[in-house]
Amino acid sequence: MKKQWKVLIQLFWTFFKIGPSTFGGGYAMIPLIEEEVVQKKKWLKSEEITDVFALSQSVPGAVAINSATFVGQRIGGIKGAIAAMLGISFPTFLIVLILGALYLFIYDNPKIEAAFLAIRASVVAIIVYAAIRTIKSAIIDKTTIVFMIAGVFALFYIHPLFAILLGAIAGIISRNMKRKLINKFGPEEKKENPNEDYKNNHDYYMGTGI
Repeated sequence: MKKQWKVLIQLFWTFFKIGPSTFGGGYAMIPLIEEEVVQKKKWLKSEEITDVFALSQSVPGAVAINSATFVGQRIGGIKGAIAAMLGISFPTFLIVLILGALYLFIYDNPKIEAAFLAIRASVVAIIVYAAIRTIKSAIIDKTTIVFMIAGVFALFYIHPLFAILLGAIAGIISRNMKRKLINKFGPEEKKENPNEDYKNNHDYYMGTGI
């Protein structure tokens, strides 16, 4: 029981520290979530966190909150999901509350406006960095490169949810086609060169067939 509470507290505190980066929106939190969950805590692998981000974008809600909830569920079940969701949401709530109260005093301040302009520019850099980090584990062959390029163009014309669904369908079709090609041509290649790796066969040196 004590171990479970320790995990829940770690989940809450981990995502509580990530929460203040909400200035950049959910996508700006992606590299921070990956760094904490994969590199520091080692709760998930790079491939797993990439799947979490993809799933988080395919369901309704904010990407950051969805990602935190999915990670929390993987680590601590339903209680972990609640702890992670509260952790990432609470700082955002406080920041919005404070800025809302101070808005009348700072909305026309040139220094504040300059600061927010710089923040928006920094957010673009963070999102690009998140994309580069995700590419390393998501792009594994020529097929996934084609899917990525097609997806970028598709997002200019269709909703992201439809783009993800089309990508899932294309992935299933691609996998089935590859299996059929392997089943069709694989055995023939083995028949053409049956003794290609005979030197790597230990039985060859043991005098098999003599």
